[in-house]
Amino acid sequence: MEITLYYFKIPFWRAEVSRLALFMGDIPFKDYRIEGADRDKFKETGILPNNQFAPFKQLPVLDVDGKIFAQTGAIARFCGKLSKLYPEDDNINAARIDQIIEAAQDINYIVSLSGRDKEIEKKTKARQILSNVHLPRWFNFLEKILEENTNSNFFVGNKISIADLAIWRLLGWLTSGLLDGVPREIIDTYPKLIRLREEVYNDPKVNSWMLKTYGKVI
Repeated sequence: MEITLYYFKIPFWRAEVSRLALFMGDIPFKDYRIEGADRDKFKETGILPNNQFAPFKQLPVLDVDGKIFAQTGAIARFCGKLSKLYPEDDNINAARIDQIIEAAQDINYIVSLSGRDKEIEKKTKARQILSNVHLPRWFNFLEKILEENTNSNFFVGNKISIADLAIWRLLGWLTSGLLDGVPREIIDTYPKLIRLREEVYNDPKVNSWMLKTYGKVI
């Protein structure tokens, strides 16, 4: 099986969850980071470097033996199944993981909305509402789900899954200081989320991937 994952040259959660899943499962794949002329061509036409069309003219896109498919959740589940980080025969736990992936998508969406206004005052206000209302609301939801899992510090069962990888990288983005108006300490009052991040960071495979790919654990 030949696998190529296409995304931009950033460690964003939408692609990182699948990159990590494949790496953790020792599944060979090509990590194609679109940049330069390839990026410009893709943004204009939706054409990938392999000359195939991205189904929705957006990334990530996965190429499996020449078959193309898109959407973060679909790709993450496919890669998760290959790497045993997503259950193939447990519909309940699969649904529990799915709801976390969908929650990550919703959080991503509200963050993106808060940054769309070009007027500084309006954007500042939007980010204040994001940081003080919307994100705490979602963090409380996630905190409660983590609390309900008495088997581990993960979202589902007693081992890491693509749900944990998705939220771990998403939280890394939200606490990076790269988002204007979103404080780096945004999750400091959520002990379960903090513990989840620690668990993922402490995974040897995760550490290996970050050091190999980015030269540091970020």
